[in-house]
Amino acid sequence: MARVLLLRLPAKILFSPSNPNFLSPTDPKSQNLKYGIPKVPLSSRNGSNTPPETVCPVPKDQQPVNEYQSLSTSFPFSWAACDLLEYCSRLAVTGASFALFFGLPVAWFGAVGPESEPFKPLLTAVSSGLFVVTLAVVRMYLGWSYVGNRLLSATVEYEETGWYDGQIWVKTAEVLARDRLLGSFQVKPVLSRLKYTLITLAASLFVCAFLLINLEGSYVTSQGAGARAIPGVYDDDSARLFEPDAFCGEPGPSQL
Repeated sequence: MARVLLLRLPAKILFSPSNPNFLSPTDPKSQNLKYGIPKVPLSSRNGSNTPPETVCPVPKDQQPVNEYQSLSTSFPFSWAACDLLEYCSRLAVTGASFALFFGLPVAWFGAVGPESEPFKPLLTAVSSGLFVVTLAVVRMYLGWSYVGNRLLSATVEYEETGWYDGQIWVKTAEVLARDRLLGSFQVKPVLSRLKYTLITLAASLFVCAFLLINLEGSYVTSQGAGARAIPGVYDDDSARLFEPDAFCGEPGPSQL
């Protein structure tokens, strides 16, 4: 009976604004207030207004972007990010300083008769300076390569309190895009520069080693041609001079 009466009511009464139940079943505001559900904006639900760092569980000192910033300002890794002239000048000053203050004194006072062959101690000092610069460039390359791999990777390995509680965090789309931009346009050029530097230093060290070997060979040949007796070393010619009867009158190599 109640259903029949409801059907007979005019439509304007059912949907009139004066009706107290107008839009009450379908109004989302009234439903949220009725059931105590607060209205949450869509942007805050999907996290678009939240900075990527606030949702990242990785500690700040282990985040790749912070590691990149720390590396680009630390010694000597910041040298690789400088302009080309400053980068080359710093490496040259480092190698020349080590060769002049450490390599040359050791090579000069550690050699036998350096006055007769001054080129050999100088070449040894240059080789020591190149070796030290090579070690510095290798250290820079390892540091930049580590940070570059963490920036380009889609996951981040981190430690919460120690080595025993390692975790892996998957980067969000925003963090991954930012890190890969840094890795592609900031880290990769630095790695290319360091690679070319290592190739040049390796070639220079090879040339220095080749020259030192040739100098040593020429020195040994000249010593053999002089046929001088060295104290404490056996020599056939000197033995013939002191004991000619022991050789039964055989001529020495110098008499042939």
